[in-house]
Amino acid sequence: MKDGPDIARIGALVGDPARANMLAALMSGKALTASELADEANIAAPTASAHLSKLEAGGLIRRRKQGRHNYFALLDAEVGSLLEAMMGLAARRGHVRARTGPNDPAMRKARVCYDHLAGEFGVRLFDSMTARGLLAEAEDALALTDDGRRFALDFGVDLAALEGKKRPLCRSCLDWSARRTHLAGGLGAGLLQEIYRRKWAQRQENGRAVRFTPKGERAFEEAFPL
Repeated sequence: MKDGPDIARIGALVGDPARANMLAALMSGKALTASELADEANIAAPTASAHLSKLEAGGLIRRRKQGRHNYFALLDAEVGSLLEAMMGLAARRGHVRARTGPNDPAMRKARVCYDHLAGEFGVRLFDSMTARGLLAEAEDALALTDDGRRFALDFGVDLAALEGKKRPLCRSCLDWSARRTHLAGGLGAGLLQEIYRRKWAQRQENGRAVRFTPKGERAFEEAFPL
């Protein structure tokens, strides 16, 4: 047996179609019940429970009991980053379903990708910050410039708290519906939370779509001009 990390186990966990559908559903960042995840995977409840046990044992999801129900969520942002990277790789290699991304126009316009903004609005945010010199490529990584730090702080993002975590502050993520980049990492999550706090938008209760109000859409376009 070779020494080192066992990527085969992770690949096997993610590679099963039913489990892949469950993990994709959890990319909303919300905790879902076993029955909800069974519906997402189009499988029976006992089969779903067996799959969820494997994902939990493999360190990809966590279980939280509340009342009579067990709720499941991705273990952490690292798992979300792994899934985002796999989705981006699949899109770049042409491994897509019937359409290149979500069918729902609202999902294509704006949606949550684990905990940051994706879709057309997510791409606009990234393009605006890049064009204005707020984000820059540094040694094949994405970084905030000095102007970017001032912008983020003025916008209301707590950079000190984000930089104290192991998660990267800035990370690019391929948007599979737009086939272009949006902003992930702690900063992407922080900006989306501030958008929610300002009541520019809110996430659809049952789904991943992020719906902007007319006033919020205008404010977003002013904050992230092209």
